[in-house]
Amino acid sequence: MVYQFRMNRVSDRNDNSGKLPVYLQIAEQLSRKISAGLLAEGQRLPAERQMAKDYNVTVRTLRKSLARLTETGLLTRKQGSGNYIQKNENADSIYSFFRLERPQGGGLPSANMVRVDSLKKPEDLPDFGSSSFAHRFRRQRLLDGLPVAAEEIWLDQSSAAKVNKAQFSQSLYKYYKDRLDVWIVRVEDWVGLSEVPQWADGLLAIAPGIRCGFIERYGWSEENKKVEYSRTWYDADAARYVSRFK
Repeated sequence: MVYQFRMNRVSDRNDNSGKLPVYLQIAEQLSRKISAGLLAEGQRLPAERQMAKDYNVTVRTLRKSLARLTETGLLTRKQGSGNYIQKNENADSIYSFFRLERPQGGGLPSANMVRVDSLKKPEDLPDFGSSSFAHRFRRQRLLDGLPVAAEEIWLDQSSAAKVNKAQFSQSLYKYYKDRLDVWIVRVEDWVGLSEVPQWADGLLAIAPGIRCGFIERYGWSEENKKVEYSRTWYDADAARYVSRFK
């Protein structure tokens, strides 16, 4: 099966690397719950002080999260009444292109980098980019801290001659945008089954050689160049691939 997605370019540059700031983590959690239908349009959120207590953050931090959602069109504030969910199918979020969710929906994505290499593209890679070399990222993907996938991403070296591990973010697309000035604006996913590779041993609850959910992805830059190829092996008992259409 093939799915295609697009997102609008945003200019919300942020110099933070590594783990996302707490206010963004909360905003992303709420955004994914809205997308999954766990928070319905028109639903009023709890009082800000209660939400801050539930997330174990200050009211100031919580308000930054809510302001982020308001800016992206997912929340509307009614004076004297509270904050209400507002559906916006075109809302941009850091994980707009991350299509794995917990079985019940939503889940905050995170990642553990396993290895980074810059090398000549192997012959079994499909055609993408103009260089014969690429940067390869191997990662473990998690939802709400639970391992759900092993991911191998190839970024064509024509887009970036070097990568700096010290600047990596939990979101590679955020790292591309903030550090490499590479904007992935469109992706195409091919979904099927494949055997877990040997390099992913211990990253999933599935042993190498066992078939599991599999996603191949191509990513296009603003210049309409196919600059990225990735493959993801995921545990269908821990996550599901979700595609939503208007």
